Amino acid sequence: MSKGFQVSQANSLWQVWQQATQTHPDAIALYDPHAKPPVRLSYGDTFALINSFGAGLRSLGVQFGEKVALIADNSPRWLIVDQGILAIGAANATRSSQAERSELLYIIEHSDSVAIVVENLATLKKLQPELDTLPVKHIILLSDETPPEGAYNFQQIIAKGSSKDLGNPPIQRNTLATLIYTSGTTAKPKGVMLTHGNFLFEIEGAQAVLKLNVNERVLSILPTWHSYERTFEYFIFSQGCTQIYTNLRTIKKDLKEHKPHYMVAVPRLWESIYEGVQKQFRDQPASKQRLVNFFLKTSQKYITAKRIVQGLNVENLYPSLGDKLKASLVVLGLWAIHQLGHKLVYQKVREATGGNFKYIVSGGGSIAEHLEDFYEIVGIEILGGYGLTETSPITHVRRPNRNIRGGDGQPLMQTETRIVDLTTGVDVAVGQQGLVLIRGPQVMQGYYKNPEATAKAINPEGWFDTGDLGYVSKWDDLIITGRAKDTIVLSNGENIEPQPIEDACIRSAYIDQVVLVGQDQKQLGVLIVPNLSALEAIGLIPADSSLVSVLPELNNSKIRNLYREELNREVQNRPGYSINDRIGVFEFLPEPFTIDNGFLTQTFKIRRNVVFERYQDIIVKMFTN
Repeated sequence: MSKGFQVSQANSLWQVWQQATQTHPDAIALYDPHAKPPVRLSYGDTFALINSFGAGLRSLGVQFGEKVALIADNSPRWLIVDQGILAIGAANATRSSQAERSELLYIIEHSDSVAIVVENLATLKKLQPELDTLPVKHIILLSDETPPEGAYNFQQIIAKGSSKDLGNPPIQRNTLATLIYTSGTTAKPKGVMLTHGNFLFEIEGAQAVLKLNVNERVLSILPTWHSYERTFEYFIFSQGCTQIYTNLRTIKKDLKEHKPHYMVAVPRLWESIYEGVQKQFRDQPASKQRLVNFFLKTSQKYITAKRIVQGLNVENLYPSLGDKLKASLVVLGLWAIHQLGHKLVYQKVREATGGNFKYIVSGGGSIAEHLEDFYEIVGIEILGGYGLTETSPITHVRRPNRNIRGGDGQPLMQTETRIVDLTTGVDVAVGQQGLVLIRGPQVMQGYYKNPEATAKAINPEGWFDTGDLGYVSKWDDLIITGRAKDTIVLSNGENIEPQPIEDACIRSAYIDQVVLVGQDQKQLGVLIVPNLSALEAIGLIPADSSLVSVLPELNNSKIRNLYREELNREVQNRPGYSINDRIGVFEFLPEPFTIDNGFLTQTFKIRRNVVFERYQDIIVKMFTN
């Protein structure tokens, strides 16, 4: 961006694209190597397509302030359509084409959309025949397929708008930009109203944290319609970066081939990469495994001590002079071994991710402690953050110069944080846990056509109730400790936050996914999706087994004893362990949690209510045997 242009001067996201195109028109904005043929668009080309699509919509009669449903998935065209809709002052209602049809039809109807843009003919067919009963005037395919009579495809809209203008719409910062519907873990998702100003503020806030360069490469894998990925994309485009599209099938290849500088993802993805590295370690000869484990254990001690010296240990944010002196001696004593580990082991891990990462960003949920440790050990810097769809989403982010692993960062500019007692609503002392409230320019306008829910979420003073539990340090670091609604209350009255214990459980190489249970019980239990490859590696199950086929074998005493030892060790070794945290019972599940079977949201969060509902019989049996 030119020095004369500040995002604070902009009233619309279109103006950000206008400025980017003026300053670096030939830089590559969008690159999809997996499209057929591959798509590579400069900033100039992208801006021209945005304008043409917006003008094309306007020629159809779509007016300022009207809604357009965008039911599609990651692609350069998604971005062009998104920005084209916003360029004429209309707003979009976004969702994945993979979402359930009943949810999509609800969103189209509830959002009052006058037009819809859908992924392809298959998505359109999925919405029939109910779509015909809704007041939708225009149907557009994102694909180049021949549309039904009266509908259009992407290229036809571009052609309609190529010789027309956008009409100079009166877009201001408070103009609605999008309705992002909650992930649907409840019967009726709520439409979060985010404005141009919400997103522009997020761009400003991100620019204050990270300075990116023109042509730096950013790998995109998350759903573009989700606020987390979407806001990050708007930020990188304000910096002139190149976005490269990838997917779960090709990400390993794309990391090596395209060597990205940045990437944003949810904890599940970083966990998947970690598990792949661990499998490679397990496949090595025993002597090499011992060497790798030696380096990892030594480096763990090194980074822990280093955090204490720097005052960045979330378990000891206020180290004494003696703590720092002792830790300094550990750092000095282990530095050489850590560097040798980097040369012999960790560098190869970095090369597998392309070797060029400056930072990776993790959000959309809590990232487990062992993943934080691992990536720090191998030299890949994670910047965690915090926020919700209702806050556009970023409210806090860890700074490069204050990167407290296990923390959730310091607030963006103009962002206020309150921690209040869950029962009384009174502010609690610094360092004391309570309910997290947020106030700032990134907070949503409200829930669309739902004033009751809006009033419940945002009080008259503008404080948004996040529903999360946490505390702040005296330096304004936010540390999220759990979800208020997820809290498990044991029969003895103890309140247990499931996330930290679940994070401890999945440190075990033999556990892939877990859900903690135990509401109103005497003890905790966990539902386990086992890691079959780890069990195969030690000969406890046959090679190439499926979960369903080996489920009976998993309940033999040898395997159950292994899992009992793993659970006891990992939970008891976690910081802040209490006797109430002990896992009393556990059972194996017959299938992993995936998006397709409904256990995960589109951003890979476990739908706890779905797990509890479908496995109620297993849960009851766990605690009655």
